[in-house]
Amino acid sequence: MSRWTVLGCGVAGLCVATLLAERGEEVDVIGDDSRQPASWFAGGMLAPWCESESAPQEVIALGQHAAAWWQQRVSSVAHQGTLVVAPPRDSQELNRFARMTEQHHWVDPGDIEPLLAGRFARGLFFAEEAHLDPRLALTELREKLLQRGVRFDAQQPSGRVIDCRGMHAKTDLSRLRAVRGEMVILHSDEVHFSRPIRLLHPRFPCYLVPRRNGHFMLGATMVESDDASAISARAMMELLSAAYAIHPALAEARVVESGSGLRPAYPANLPEIHYQNDTYYLNGMYRHGFLLAPMMAEQLMQRLFGEQSYEHSA
Repeated sequence: MSRWTVLGCGVAGLCVATLLAERGEEVDVIGDDSRQPASWFAGGMLAPWCESESAPQEVIALGQHAAAWWQQRVSSVAHQGTLVVAPPRDSQELNRFARMTEQHHWVDPGDIEPLLAGRFARGLFFAEEAHLDPRLALTELREKLLQRGVRFDAQQPSGRVIDCRGMHAKTDLSRLRAVRGEMVILHSDEVHFSRPIRLLHPRFPCYLVPRRNGHFMLGATMVESDDASAISARAMMELLSAAYAIHPALAEARVVESGSGLRPAYPANLPEIHYQNDTYYLNGMYRHGFLLAPMMAEQLMQRLFGEQSYEHSA
């Protein structure tokens, strides 16, 4: 048994700490309690085939295992698929998306989500995809780690160190860059969807992800910026306009929260594992934190313990 300190309590750090604790290792987690990690503001879509529209093939190879990994450890995973739609004027965006992705079929959106009947002529349904509530997932991972004796109150690292601090590790990882994401939480008693809905648009595509008790996460912008300030007026207007395009009743939804986070990304927009200065680094999740963190943590375990946990681990 070894002693480990994991730096960072976002999705990457908690996934790593979980796998270490499951192996019976002694683990401390040190995070910055003054602000929430970027993964707190995530959509929680476990959608490898949708993401392949703009992501490398590795995202599918690793991401297709994510739903099963999360299903074994948290309660909020919903296997309802993903519905992709586009306004009539942007129908070519839907054709392009279909060409760039796999594991989908054409549908009448109203057959999948009754509230969309008559609103969109056609859509793409990715039946194998899933989603979860990131905040519930992070909270449950933390609670289970506490039950296993993992400490979250350590002030200094002890034992071997694994750094999963996202953009806070920028001083040690010069190739990291920040990608700003902005989101809104809505509440509506009139609108009920069972799965994430992606609205395609040539300038500001967005997604609407259902959460519990009539809440929805509406996101998310992609801005090459290290500005961590509050959401901009422009982003808020574009997101709310997209919500209205999905269903006009969302115009009466209540905005209960807005937020922004800085996603850590490497030049290829894929996460990487490094070892330098007696420290392991797992970073660069970009927009795929909940999708790729489990398998990247598994890859790290393989490197640390010589295990082969998944077919696509490297």
